[in-house]
Amino acid sequence: MTDFAQRTIDLARRNVAEGGRPFATVIVNDGEVLAESANQAAQTNDPTAHAEILAIREACRKLGTEHLVDSTIYVLAHPCPMCLGSLYYCSPREVVFLTTREAYAPYYLDDRKYFELATFYDEFAKSWERRRLPMRYEPRDAAVGVYRFWNERNGGRRTSTVVPAR
Repeated sequence: MTDFAQRTIDLARRNVAEGGRPFATVIVNDGEVLAESANQAAQTNDPTAHAEILAIREACRKLGTEHLVDSTIYVLAHPCPMCLGSLYYCSPREVVFLTTREAYAPYYLDDRKYFELATFYDEFAKSWERRRLPMRYEPRDAAVGVYRFWNERNGGRRTSTVVPAR
């Protein structure tokens, strides 16, 4: 039997050895690796090229769906908010994380302008006007019109997707 947690660790370690960041993801279906990726943000200059995002994209392409309801997803560290959102969207059976932010904080610093490990998750509980990231609400009726158009094209249904039954 494959140790998928160790495979995730090995993938992250190899990425660090090659100059990348210490994050990796392995997605498993029926005991087989469906997709895997290390974080590629440093190598590609793409701040969205996190391991979870890249592996989810590959797995969904292979399955021809945006749902990973039968998958177990192994991630090296507790997911960042972007990746956590992606994990919620693809609805896996389970996410297994192998370390916490608190455990790796003494060894790794992400020094973004608005991102600090110690406080970032608190930002989500704040209303948009109180967040560190400058945001401005500029209401436009035409923006809501796009959603009306989508609703009309989809028979008046408000659901955007149907999660397959397991």
